[in-house]
Amino acid sequence: MLRLILFIDTMKKLLLTITVLYFSFLSFSQSIEFEKDNFPGKKDEMKAARKLLDIGTEFYLQGRKEFDDFKKSYMSEHRYCPVSHYDYQKAGYQNFRDALSPLSTAQAFNPNNARLNYMLGFISFITDPTTPQTLKYFETAYKLDPLAEPDMAFWLAWSYHLNSRWDDAIKYYQIYLQAGKKNAMEAEDVNKKIAECNSGKKFSANPERVFVDNLGTAINSSFPEYGPSISADEETIIFTARRDNSTGAKRDENDNGYFEDVYSSVKLNGKWQPSKQLSKNVNTENHDAAAGLSSDGSKLYVYRHSGKDGGDLYESVLFGADWEEPVHMNKYINTKYHESSVSLSFDGKRLYFVSDKESGLGDRDIYYSDMDVKGEWGVSKNIGPIVNTKYGDEAVFMHPDGVTLYFSSKGHNTMGGYDIFKTTLVNGVWSAPENLGYPINGPDDDVFFVVSGSGSRAYFASSKTGGFGEKDLYKITFLGPEKHPLLNTQDQLMAMAANPVSNLKVENAVEVASAKLTILKGVVTDAKTTQPLESSIDLIDNDKNIVLATFKSNSSSGKYLVTLPSGKNYGIAVKRDGYLFHSENFNIPDNAAFQEFTKDVALKKIEIGSTIVLRNIFFDFDKATIRPESANELERLIKLLNDNPTLKIELGSHTDSKGSDDYNMKLSDSRSKSVVDYLIAKGINTSRLVAKGYGETKPIDTNETDDGRQNNRRTEFKILEK
Repeated sequence: MLRLILFIDTMKKLLLTITVLYFSFLSFSQSIEFEKDNFPGKKDEMKAARKLLDIGTEFYLQGRKEFDDFKKSYMSEHRYCPVSHYDYQKAGYQNFRDALSPLSTAQAFNPNNARLNYMLGFISFITDPTTPQTLKYFETAYKLDPLAEPDMAFWLAWSYHLNSRWDDAIKYYQIYLQAGKKNAMEAEDVNKKIAECNSGKKFSANPERVFVDNLGTAINSSFPEYGPSISADEETIIFTARRDNSTGAKRDENDNGYFEDVYSSVKLNGKWQPSKQLSKNVNTENHDAAAGLSSDGSKLYVYRHSGKDGGDLYESVLFGADWEEPVHMNKYINTKYHESSVSLSFDGKRLYFVSDKESGLGDRDIYYSDMDVKGEWGVSKNIGPIVNTKYGDEAVFMHPDGVTLYFSSKGHNTMGGYDIFKTTLVNGVWSAPENLGYPINGPDDDVFFVVSGSGSRAYFASSKTGGFGEKDLYKITFLGPEKHPLLNTQDQLMAMAANPVSNLKVENAVEVASAKLTILKGVVTDAKTTQPLESSIDLIDNDKNIVLATFKSNSSSGKYLVTLPSGKNYGIAVKRDGYLFHSENFNIPDNAAFQEFTKDVALKKIEIGSTIVLRNIFFDFDKATIRPESANELERLIKLLNDNPTLKIELGSHTDSKGSDDYNMKLSDSRSKSVVDYLIAKGINTSRLVAKGYGETKPIDTNETDDGRQNNRRTEFKILEK
């Protein structure tokens, strides 16, 4: 009896649910069909509209078949990877484009047909899902008849999702899940999107405090600009654009857009100059995209599409004022699969890149390759499961500080599509990736994010409202002392969108932790003629007596840029055949914040009377004992003497004014003799060397400050005979 009562009660509840759903359906089912009875007195107009509907529907169905085939293929090839709307943009493009006009005209006649609104919403979603019109079409279609198409709730939910309407998106994703049985991959995709909406709610409720500024018409145009790369000092930007002046001026038949070319701009007096296409060495008549730039701006990585394997990476070197022909990278970087973005470590010894090769942990993974002793890239290695996910991981950027990696991912706690994350290398282990938050990230794909050497600014591409074209390049300024935000300036402070205020309020600046990095840059010239010189620049770890990296100054401008992560005692040696080398020393503590030095170097030719300071020769405190970290500097001096066997030099040692004159003279004399003895022990003939102590008699700076006294404490040599 109890079971019977329970059964009857269950059946009553089920009947009530069916009744509610039935009447709900009746209240929704207001879709008006293209029938003459529905348009009295408009028979001819209805027939014309019906004909346009049939034409547009035929194109739509052809496009939808291409789309469905693409989706099936994509889900098969891209393991576990949820599809973003950008992945869909080429699927059925031409047929959808042909369907748009007749369907739009038919909709103008009959705006209350559910399936017609659905088709227009779908086409709009594929081309530009964030426009208000896309959501309007789907909302109208669902209101008219929620069962007009079996996936109606899904596309409505995704449209809400891309418009940051998190709760609405969750509601309709759940309706779609409950509407019928889904396969495992479909269910995973929808449940992941629900999780993304929950992340979006959390991040948008606590927006990051940033300014976002369009880079302006010198960089942006009415065409798409994206994929920015910058030098560490933010003086050079290189990016990809699809403009009507592209090399060959041809359009891609898949999406009717112009082929990609690589463009660049430089700053003068703090302003970006009008961007220019790179030469035909870099840009071809096909797709050429910027894939990465070295921190000193001297090496450019280019992505080129290949029908054989999807796409490969090439390296070009800046020689003078132009870029050399890009060279195809070796087999450890390029494979038969698709390789895309690249980032070079500050010392040029490690290359990070992205590939979808089968050995990966997921759809697209980040890899790295180390340079071998021959200067070739070695076998690549997966960066590992802390960073890479089973979903897509893309757009890698290693900051010049040598420890902070930025990348885009569809995994981790994304808000939708790709989000930008950062991770830090600590004792050889990557930290858990951190979502950079809202409004840096949003529900749409956020990719290709590069950060200045200072760490206080970043550059990215966006389709945000108010731009000059489909995509523009923007600068993010992380809120700090350089700019006071006015919280009612919506076009500058994106965080304003989440918590608008009506009264003018000046917010106190918040100090932003800067990168632990020093940028050293300048121009190398001939000391007499002042003409720019190409030279070799060694970066030395003085404590370990090893050369970390070798750079070159530009052959046309003489410019150089070296990034020095904090935590080392660095030696810098600028060298060129026929000239005396120039050395500098930078002892940068581990806790040193960002700083930028400009150091112009005037190289002196090897001639009688020329003098240089040996800034990387160190002595024990108050003694004449040469410290081990002096070895690299002394080896350079030995090489100079061996390469020029007739040179005779004087080694002079100097002190500051602390201590008595007599004491300083004796100390300096002992130190100069220690250097001479070292050189003799290494095989340099004693007749070529003169030791001289000058004490405090020849200062080159003030003795009233610590820096001045440090400059006065020096060892130098002068050419006596040539």
